[in-house]
Amino acid sequence: MDVDTVRRADDARGAAPSPTPAAPTAAPASTPTPTSETRADPGAGLPQPQKPTPRKFRDLLALDDFERHARRHLPRMVFGYVSGAVETGASLRAARDAFAEHRFLPRMFVDVSGRDQGVTLFGKHYAAPFGIAPLGGAAFIAYRADLQLAEAARDAKIPMILSGSSLISLEDVHAANPDAWFQAYLAGDQPRIDRLVDRVAAAGYETLVVTGDTPLLGNREHNIRSGFSMPIKMTPNVMLQSALAPSWLLGTVLRTYWKHGAPHFENTDAERGPPMMSKLVRNTRKRDELAWSHVEAIRRNWKGNLVVKGIMTASDARIAKECGVDGVILSNHGGRQLDHAVAPLDCLAEVASEKGAMKVMIDSGLRRGTDVLKAVALGADFVFLGRPFLYAAAIGGADGVSHAIGILRAEIDRDLALIGVKRPQDLDLSYLAPVRPRD
Repeated sequence: MDVDTVRRADDARGAAPSPTPAAPTAAPASTPTPTSETRADPGAGLPQPQKPTPRKFRDLLALDDFERHARRHLPRMVFGYVSGAVETGASLRAARDAFAEHRFLPRMFVDVSGRDQGVTLFGKHYAAPFGIAPLGGAAFIAYRADLQLAEAARDAKIPMILSGSSLISLEDVHAANPDAWFQAYLAGDQPRIDRLVDRVAAAGYETLVVTGDTPLLGNREHNIRSGFSMPIKMTPNVMLQSALAPSWLLGTVLRTYWKHGAPHFENTDAERGPPMMSKLVRNTRKRDELAWSHVEAIRRNWKGNLVVKGIMTASDARIAKECGVDGVILSNHGGRQLDHAVAPLDCLAEVASEKGAMKVMIDSGLRRGTDVLKAVALGADFVFLGRPFLYAAAIGGADGVSHAIGILRAEIDRDLALIGVKRPQDLDLSYLAPVRPRD
């Protein structure tokens, strides 16, 4: 049959009258015509975005894309501060590579309609099994970044953890997002600890995260090489790099000074810390004296949820449970503290097997929906990601962070269906196969 014959047949079928003609119904004005540009999150019970993806975000298809764009936006030293790791970078690579050591064993012919990735954690229901990890100095990377992250997390109904090294007061962040958590870097000085914990409680926070992997700062040689320091020193190299990143210089640094004055380390202690760019250095004394006895004292005084971050062994997790801790976050600090530290994912199954009522969470190295679900299958109750969301804030503020959250949430929904489950909680070790060494 030739092409013209096919066309005539198609035209004839198209011209055939309908046996029950009906008047056409106009689509509601508020419902956009679906296009390839429209983002949709099919996860059950989650908000369904209807607006087309903004043009500036259309090249951002995965979380790794935000890093690529942020590299062009930020000065080399600032980008390196976020992306860099300690010494050889072995811990950073290990955290990421660990996820490649597991493969899924998907189930076929399973009804996976009505998927729901919601998770209940410490009595609160969250719309997805991931949250935003603490990000120190974030407001120097992106304008008012802690507030942008808090607002995006609030709108997405996921948790956000404010860093103790933040440049925006914990009170302001709690006002923007009453469900935010607070993470503290503590010295082994009980009166100082008590004053800060009292401040956090007075602000209304319900979850306190105590980090244990920073008795000293890691040896981040990349910062020295690039010219980055805390406090920032205005050397010719720093000024040149800043001038070559005008959108960051004008949109973050000068805008902050113009509207809010010099940024301070607001939350290192109960009292306001020094300006970020002054010759005064924030008080980090006695962090190497922090011990489990201080965690026990915090537990006696803190009435909310208590989480310990930086755990890497089952033995430390058992001690945390004995101290009355409500949850632990397995973390190698994103590869920024101890070089050649084990990947948190490699410790997860053993820690989770002994958790009891304690929640086990994990960060470091996650970038994909498959990473999130692998962690859950290995026993994680929840996961956190940091760098991608900070890159997103640098590129597009709260809208950029929301876009990143939407990407990850859509990946998780898709991956649940392809694995053959309806909820993350349905996963266990039977859905994973370790990668065997090749001969």
